Amino acid sequence: MSSSCPHDPFRDARRQNGVLTSDFNGEKIPMILRHADVCAAAKDWKTFSSDAPFRVPIPSEQDVRSVRQLPIETDPDDHTGYRALVEPVFRRPLQPDMIRKVENLVDELICQALARESVEVVREFALPLQSRALTYLLNMPENEADTWISWGTHVFRDGDGTSKGAALETYIQSQFDRAEESPGEDFFSVLTEVEFRGRRLTREEKVGFANLAFAGGRDTVINAVTGILAYFCEHPGKLDFLRSNPKRVANAAEEFARVLSPITHIGRICPVDTEIHGTQVASGDRVSLCWASANFDETVFDAPEEVRLDRKPNPHVAYGSGHHFCLGAAHARLMIRSLLKKLCERVGSISCVEAKAHVENEEAYQRHNGYELLVVKLATLT
Repeated sequence: MSSSCPHDPFRDARRQNGVLTSDFNGEKIPMILRHADVCAAAKDWKTFSSDAPFRVPIPSEQDVRSVRQLPIETDPDDHTGYRALVEPVFRRPLQPDMIRKVENLVDELICQALARESVEVVREFALPLQSRALTYLLNMPENEADTWISWGTHVFRDGDGTSKGAALETYIQSQFDRAEESPGEDFFSVLTEVEFRGRRLTREEKVGFANLAFAGGRDTVINAVTGILAYFCEHPGKLDFLRSNPKRVANAAEEFARVLSPITHIGRICPVDTEIHGTQVASGDRVSLCWASANFDETVFDAPEEVRLDRKPNPHVAYGSGHHFCLGAAHARLMIRSLLKKLCERVGSISCVEAKAHVENEEAYQRHNGYELLVVKLATLT
């Protein structure tokens, strides 16, 4: 690894020429590394297009799903119209009732963890938090989370990817059958009722929206939650630092998003031959917008390898940039802020019992991103 920071193996390449080419399942993809270049590419959809079903995620997902994810795998103007249909759903985390429910959920999970000798954070804390909070966002019965939890930490890649993708699609299809027969106020019913350019959505379009809703923010939230708790294990005094000034929680949430960057990168297709800092990209080939590298760009962030919980300003791109800024950003921010707030209120210290980091072990880099296993002990604040 070329950098001393386990979350930033891109430092040397970023400084040298701003591009790092790596092999992903037999496909050579140039990764754009610098903050300014990543942000510029995110806005330039004519050169770096998202109109690429199954190929926006890296690695590609044609083997684990059958539909285009909406709105992420489209370009303007389609993207603008599609996104507008579901934005009211994804603004719910700004509402007081939703904030209260998520804070209460986090409080409940922390109290349960405090009552135990130890807790395995990935599957016993972070996954239930993500899944149960998602029921609030989608306005679904909370017991639906039991099914979602059973899919594991990644709905495509935890276990047998092909069968898991099929299980998700079967579930989604059944929910749309239910919503069409007896519509309510949930996410599936909303998609059944809305119109796009004067017509109802096709079943394929509806499934594309739902597929992204379940897959898009799952492992990313889990990686963020586990990374935060691991950080406090290693830096016990930092909880006191946040406790001493509750206004720091919002800044700390953004700093954790920057440093952890739970999604390393995302793909774009070049419709025409393109050149990036001397690297040639043929028409139809992919590039990567590397959010994780951009978030450590030393020309933008002072001492980027340091975790500064009061860092401000903090122009990170952990939630993306440009037209495709993450639809679920408000929801993710609410969960992270609620976690930090309730840790400050309830927890005196966190100690690590056992940990196994998840490492992205690619041809050109190795990056620490979340945990496969994290067992911690929480002590009550006295």
